Amino acid sequence: MKKSRFSEAQIIGILKEHQVGLSTADLCRKHGISDATFYNWRRKYGGMEVADAKRLKALEAENAKLQKMLAEQMMDVATLKEVLGKKFLRPGSRRKAVDWAMKEKSYSQRRAFALAGIDPRVYRRKSKRPADTELRTRMKELASERRRFGYRRLHILLKREGWEVNWKKLYHIYREERLTVRKRGGRKRAIGTRAPMAIPQGPNQRWLLDFVSYALSDGRRFRVLCVIDDFSRECLAAVVDTSLSGIRVARELDRIAEIRGYPCMVVSDNGTELTSNAILKWQEERGVEWHYIAPGKPMQNGLMESFNGRLRDECLNEHLFPALRNARHLISAWCDDYNHHRPHSSIDSLTPREYHQRSGEDQNLNRANL
Repeated sequence: MKKSRFSEAQIIGILKEHQVGLSTADLCRKHGISDATFYNWRRKYGGMEVADAKRLKALEAENAKLQKMLAEQMMDVATLKEVLGKKFLRPGSRRKAVDWAMKEKSYSQRRAFALAGIDPRVYRRKSKRPADTELRTRMKELASERRRFGYRRLHILLKREGWEVNWKKLYHIYREERLTVRKRGGRKRAIGTRAPMAIPQGPNQRWLLDFVSYALSDGRRFRVLCVIDDFSRECLAAVVDTSLSGIRVARELDRIAEIRGYPCMVVSDNGTELTSNAILKWQEERGVEWHYIAPGKPMQNGLMESFNGRLRDECLNEHLFPALRNARHLISAWCDDYNHHRPHSSIDSLTPREYHQRSGEDQNLNRANL
């Protein structure tokens, strides 16, 4: 708007001259203004004093400022809706938002900084951190092969391959690459205290046994008989079939014992197959103690439940099984990987087979010292 050459005080003075008796034509000729200008002044400032005019001008300026702020705010809201897919959680995403606002919306740099919520120094800072391209590529390859492994186990696998990297840096890269494993559902957690079971001091002292149920792609159900060594966490057997009776369970235990020998104790729940006459006869003839956990207390066999969870999470839920043969092949391959390659956090991040071999070497050393 073009600035008037008359101030508010001058305009009010001219209007007072008209009130005194000077005609409109003479007044306009005297001050060099048009009739329309005079009538506009009278409509706006008629009956006002100089203080009132100044107050009116201040209010108009404040109103214009508020209208400008409102327009900018509405534009910012529209811009944020257009640019935002998600919240700006990282400096990189905020930098991109600043660049986009300045290029596409013609924002000033300062206003774009305020819109994205980033400090100018952060925007202008150039990272000196190495890209770690090879490490990122290898980590993504391992994560795609073992989709249910978190950063801790990936760190162990990378260390085995010779990568020297701090776990904090690895975790930072792990988060940047968005490799976080999502939890599948939830589970009820036990409340209260329980007496812990005695820890076996060597392999083959106590076996843990349980069933896992799943379905083929055509809907037919099958079961997996899982047997693990409580000391070394080794998976001794994962028998897959549509029906597993007590006689079949006894036969599979004998097959394992031909290789490893009979255990001192077997721990299981109270399933009908495991409380059958065939099992009672087997444990009596072999001299093996059989411990049944309390009904409705699966955490009394917690290591077995943990193994079942890993099997279901890392194998069963990751594949479709068109036939029983396919299920046997994939589950057998997973158990082999579990025993020989998968690090186990409760045994110093060793594999079950490595822990079993190390315990055997320790026992031989102790005998030699005696």
